Amino acid sequence: MEYTAIKLVKRPELAITPDLFEVVRLQTPELQDGQILIKQTHMSLDPAMKGWMMPDRDSYIPPVELGDVMRSSGVGEIVESKNDRFPVGARVQGMTGWAEYIVSNGQGMNLLPEGIPTEAVLCVLALPGMTAYQGLMNIGKPKAGETLVVSGAAGSVGSMVGQIAKAEGLTVIGTAGSDDKCQWLTEELGFDAAINYKSDDLAKQLAAAAPNGVDLYFENTGGAVQHAVFNLMNAHGRIMVCGMISDYNTSNPSVGPNWMNIIKKRLTIQGFTMPDHYDKIPSMMQAMSGYLMEGKIKYRAHTLHGLESAIEGINLLFTGGNTGKLMVEL
Repeated sequence: MEYTAIKLVKRPELAITPDLFEVVRLQTPELQDGQILIKQTHMSLDPAMKGWMMPDRDSYIPPVELGDVMRSSGVGEIVESKNDRFPVGARVQGMTGWAEYIVSNGQGMNLLPEGIPTEAVLCVLALPGMTAYQGLMNIGKPKAGETLVVSGAAGSVGSMVGQIAKAEGLTVIGTAGSDDKCQWLTEELGFDAAINYKSDDLAKQLAAAAPNGVDLYFENTGGAVQHAVFNLMNAHGRIMVCGMISDYNTSNPSVGPNWMNIIKKRLTIQGFTMPDHYDKIPSMMQAMSGYLMEGKIKYRAHTLHGLESAIEGINLLFTGGNTGKLMVEL
C-alpha cells in the first residue's frame, strides 16, 4: 500500500521554508514479528522541531538526517499488528513522523485509554502536557501559596503549566503576545493575571501582579520577560528553562540577565528536555488524566488539515499565529 510522507532534504537557515521538504510516496513494508502498522490520524507541531532540523549534534537529541522523514509526535490507530501488546484497533500516542503510516516495534508508543478525544490527547497527554508536568512538578517542586510566572502562557506548554499550578494552589501570572490571548488565560483558564509582553510598561505590570515577588518562573520565550521576572525572583526561587522561542529565528540571541541575582537570591536554574524523562511518561500521563477528568484542565486546539499543511503551518509557532495547540489532522 502506498502512502504520503514528507522528508527533510535541506537544513534551515533562519526561517523554515517549503524547500526544506520533499513530499514523497512510499510503500508500507511487510511487518516483521513484534512490529505494528499505525495509521496516523493527528500529528503534533511543536517549536522543538526547529532544533531537530538543525545540524547541531551537541544537542539533547540527534538532528533529523537529511533524506529521512521529518520527526514529530502524533496519535494513530493500529491497523495491522504482529505484537501482542498492541492489538489492531487500539489507539497509540508517541513519536511518529510526517507520514500517513508508521511502522513501529512499539518502543515509545503508549496505548491510549478509550473515551479521551484525540485533541485532548495531543493537548494534554502528549508532549506539551508531559513537558509542562515534568518542568513544573518534578523540577520546580511548587508549594501551595507560591507565585509562578509562565512566559508563552497561551502556548501549548504554557497553558498547561498555568492550569496545573492553579490546581496545586499557586498564584499564576502569564505573559502572552496579544490582549485576546491574555483574556483567554484569565477568563477561561483561571490565571490570576495575564500581561501582554508587548506592553510598554511590562516590568511595572509584572511587579504589580506579583507584589510578593516570584517563586517560580517557567521560561518558554526569553526576551524582555526574562529580565523583568529575573529581577522579581524571591530567595530560593526556581527557574525552569523549557524554551527560548524569541531566539529561534534570529542570528543574534538576546543578552541574558546578569548572574548577580543567582547568588543574592540563591536561585536554582535548570534547563530540561523530555527525551531525558521518557521513563516517567506513564506516571505523568496518569497525573494529567486525573486533572483532565476532574475538570481542572482546559485546552484549545488549532487544527490544520492534511499532511502537507505542516510545511507552511509550522511557522505559525514562530509568529504567534496559532491560537492553541498546533496540530495536523490527516
